[in-house]
Amino acid sequence: MLKGKAALVTGSTSGIGLGIAEALAGAGANIVLNGLGDAGEIERLRRDLAARHGVEVVYQGADMSRPEAIAEMMRAAAERFGALDVVVNNAGIQHVAPIEEFPVAKWDAILAINLSAAFHTMRLALPGMKRKNWGRVVNIASAHALVASPFKAAYVAAKHGIAGLTKTVALEAAEAGITVNAICPGYVWTPLVEKQIPDTARSRGISEEQVKRDVLLAAQPTKKFVTVEEVAALTLFLCGDAAASLTGAILPLDGGWTAH
Repeated sequence: MLKGKAALVTGSTSGIGLGIAEALAGAGANIVLNGLGDAGEIERLRRDLAARHGVEVVYQGADMSRPEAIAEMMRAAAERFGALDVVVNNAGIQHVAPIEEFPVAKWDAILAINLSAAFHTMRLALPGMKRKNWGRVVNIASAHALVASPFKAAYVAAKHGIAGLTKTVALEAAEAGITVNAICPGYVWTPLVEKQIPDTARSRGISEEQVKRDVLLAAQPTKKFVTVEEVAALTLFLCGDAAASLTGAILPLDGGWTAH
C-alpha cells in the first residue's frame, strides 16, 4: 500500500508512535524514527524494524521543542528519501497542575512539543508533497482536542490547537492530493500508563483494577483502554487510497468518551 513511500513518525521510539511506525513499515513505507531513549535500544529497534519489513529505517533524534532541530531533521529526511510522503505528528509531553501553580516552563514546553512541532513539520513537508501531488498528514491529538479536563491547561490548549491546525492545513492542501486529519484517542494502554497504575493504587488506597476502571477509564463508557494497534490501524487507513476524500477530520477513538 505504501511501498516506496517515506514516512516520518515523531515520538516513535516507544508506545503509540512505535506502533504506528510498525504499521506503516508493514505496509511498505520507509521510516524515519524520532524520539527519546537509550541509544543502543533505539538502534536495536531500527535494525529490527528494517529487517522484519524489508524497508529502510533511519533515526533522527531531533528535539521537537526546537524549530531548528526539526528543520534539520526534515532536511536530512528529504535528502535521504527525496521527500516525505507521510508525516505523523505524535510526539507529546504532559504536566498536571492547577493553572495558578502551573510552571511557565512546562506550559512553554508542552505548547512547543505538542503543537508548534506539528506546525513546523507540516510547513516543511508540504512543499515536497505538493510537488508529488500526494501526501498524508496524521496528527495524533487526544480526546482532549474535543473536551477538557481540570489541571491540564497546557495539554488541552495544545490539543485543541492541533484540531484547529489540522482543519486549516487540510483546507489549504485540499486541491493538492494531500489529506490532513487528526486522531483523538482516549486512554491508550501503553507501558507508560501501565507503570503509573501501582503507584496510583497505593496513593489512593484502592486496587489496581479500581484504578483502571474508576480513575483512568472513568470517562470512557466502554471501560476498555484503546490499544496501540487500534491507533496504528486508523493511521494506516488514513494513509491509504480509501481515505483520499477524508480530510480535515477530527476523529475520536475514545471508547465513547466524547459522546457524553
